[in-house]
Amino acid sequence: MKIIAFVGLPLSGKSTAAKVAEEMGIPVVVMGDVIREEVRRRSLELTDENAGKIASELRRKEGMDAIAKRCIPRIRDAASKSRIVVVDGIRGIAEVECFRREFGDDFILIHIDSPIELRFERVLKRKRKDDVASIEDLKQRDERELSWSMGEAIKVADFTIENISDLKDFVEKVRDILQRFAKQVEVEIETLIHPTEDKGRVVKAVKNLFPDADIKIEGEKLYAASQNLSKLRELLRRQRILDTARAELLKNRVGNETTVYLNKQTALISRINFADEDVILSPLRVTFRVHGIPFEHFVDWLTPETRDGKPMREIEL
Repeated sequence: MKIIAFVGLPLSGKSTAAKVAEEMGIPVVVMGDVIREEVRRRSLELTDENAGKIASELRRKEGMDAIAKRCIPRIRDAASKSRIVVVDGIRGIAEVECFRREFGDDFILIHIDSPIELRFERVLKRKRKDDVASIEDLKQRDERELSWSMGEAIKVADFTIENISDLKDFVEKVRDILQRFAKQVEVEIETLIHPTEDKGRVVKAVKNLFPDADIKIEGEKLYAASQNLSKLRELLRRQRILDTARAELLKNRVGNETTVYLNKQTALISRINFADEDVILSPLRVTFRVHGIPFEHFVDWLTPETRDGKPMREIEL
């Protein structure tokens, strides 16, 4: 799981970055929604002034991390459905510290930097009801948000994206940095360990195909998770079974995941043999879940189409 948060002064491009994430299929939690919902709950007009007052009141009464705390259940809910979640709207260091306490190293902070002149141009273009009306108003809003220690949050950002050019350039920058974290394949391995089988040998069979596998054994069941497919990819090419493997991946596909069954005995000698689900001495049930890239791209990377048994084209994941 990765929680990626954007921080930046008003109109720096945080909402645009969040929209890019949504277009990539990444769920987005907008911290400002907490404020806007509170404004509506109190039957107030949704203006910049009212939103600012409510935000300041919540922080004064509940602490400077009040908005972050209210967002955590939303983030957890989104993370239950996705390996990566974007958070839009960090306002201060207390919120960063809150999220880092909650999510540890899985929390990534990205600063979006843009000069005030460009930011005010965006005010004029987007015409949102709660936006500022002049560049002086924008300076006051900057000062208000900096008073919440946004400057301290910006200083501890893990990455910075400069939004100083056109929209296309900015979108490409955001997409590139999100793809660093979104591109991944999650692998789950399961199998039954029969009374006649040695647990150590079953573990070895899994490790021969997935050396980084994190393995747990509960009773007669083995569970494992992996993200490193380099060994599996190498073996498929060495054995020249790419066409067979590609057919198995595509045959069992459901959405962004697929499941294949591998023979445990041949895995003990670092060889791949596909098996039926109900074979005697249960096979390794291997499920691949693809995030941040098209499923077809993953298949082409792991098992490219071949000519005379050799890959026609190798691609990067």
